[in-house]
Amino acid sequence: MNSFFKAEKIVKNFGGVRAIKGVNFELKRGEVHALVGENGAGKSTLIKIISGVIRPDSGKLFLDNEEIKLLNPKNAHEMGIATVYQDPLIYKKLSVIENIFLGNEIKTKSGTIDWKKQEAKAKELFISLEIKPYFINQPISSLSIGLQQIALIVKALNYSAKILIFDEPTAILTETEAERLFKVIRKLKKQRVSILYISHRLEEIFEIANQVTVFRDGKNEGTFDIKNVNRAKIVELMAGKVLTENIEKTIRTNKTKNKIPIVEVKNISSYYYKNISFSLYPGEILGFSGLIGSGRTEVMQTLFGLIKQEEGEIFFNGNKFKVNNPSIAMESGIAYLPDDRTSEGLFSKLDIKFNISIPLLKKMKKKFLKVDREAEESLALKYIKLLEIKTPSTSTILSNLSGGNQQKVLFAKWLSTKPKVLILDKPTKGVDVGVKVEIHREIVKLAEEGISVILVSSELPEITKLSDRVIVMHEGTITGRFNAKETINAKNLLNAATGIRMIHTKIN
Repeated sequence: MNSFFKAEKIVKNFGGVRAIKGVNFELKRGEVHALVGENGAGKSTLIKIISGVIRPDSGKLFLDNEEIKLLNPKNAHEMGIATVYQDPLIYKKLSVIENIFLGNEIKTKSGTIDWKKQEAKAKELFISLEIKPYFINQPISSLSIGLQQIALIVKALNYSAKILIFDEPTAILTETEAERLFKVIRKLKKQRVSILYISHRLEEIFEIANQVTVFRDGKNEGTFDIKNVNRAKIVELMAGKVLTENIEKTIRTNKTKNKIPIVEVKNISSYYYKNISFSLYPGEILGFSGLIGSGRTEVMQTLFGLIKQEEGEIFFNGNKFKVNNPSIAMESGIAYLPDDRTSEGLFSKLDIKFNISIPLLKKMKKKFLKVDREAEESLALKYIKLLEIKTPSTSTILSNLSGGNQQKVLFAKWLSTKPKVLILDKPTKGVDVGVKVEIHREIVKLAEEGISVILVSSELPEITKLSDRVIVMHEGTITGRFNAKETINAKNLLNAATGIRMIHTKIN
């Protein structure tokens, strides 16, 4: 199979940093080609070049054996290249049809929009992907994230897309939505659409890809037929070394024995969840599992004072605890790493030292309310070293860091407060294998130092590997409680997450 798209000797610099170092890359017609690598390896830079967002400093691009120049995303669309991101780029107040045809409307002879033809074309495209188009006249914001993504795939097909780039498409999808997406990708493959698929979830790569290319430090470390490579080899090439994750936990069982809970939640209810009760003990990792929308995040936001419970009681260190806002939670020793680090956790346009020190700025003020810059610098340097954050300096603007290093900064921000309770909502979402290993080890280390950790995750291996006990939620209620090592397994957690009540394992 000959190359349909080719990138030849691509170089891209940002200031003094060379993000892409003479990369060669080929994509064949009708194949799914996976692109993997650690955060900062150069994947995002390459796909921005291919989608016309940025231009290379040198090198050539070829489409169907002809050299092309991509000036902007519109230019890329016109050549049949489109990108579907993990957070769908939609116009929320417009209908599905309006989103699909925006900028590419079907017009009547008089120049008005031909709504009947647009509806017929949209239905035809959805049906070609084996999706029933019952929702096409609804506001696109009323759809699930998974269907929003598929609507954007249809939009790309309406532009006669020959190449579709998927950038971490399953990061915020449920397992059911991810399976539907994979089915659509297989259908696109049969239609001879070429797919460039970026993901940190290696199990997905082996499920849907034909080829895989590994990036490290801005270079192509190798391209392989998926049948001729294994996970260990990919991880080794990504990390530049053999990477293993040996988590040694000093005590896995009996962490609750003869101990007083640091947090007790008794029958709390709100719009998002009903009758939730559990206890959290010093030095344990309590996992919260379930599908997206199960109410897990809202329970955590209640503990941090972002959502108020309508019923029930919360106790902290044995005392009744009214947490009306995050300030009360923080003063009590509760830290919360949110699911969305970009909009809820960090200030992307400010530097690293500000992001790390912001919870402690009040304590760092000297005379005339000026911040002690030496103390701020010292604090930032401490956590840059502790968490191995890759950055030229503490003054680096956060948005210039890779996603994994931004996640480490978010960790540093809350670790600096020396919390008693650390709530982690999907702490490894969107990070590469190497960073995930480091974060996992840090979580275990914190628990062994006596910090109580609540781990919210959609990744079953993460929950089963790290948790001492697990609570599973489904549609706002607890459907599973597990505390024995032999019961904390994927089968039990999935059954409970899909609504099968599994409370036979008694825990608090």
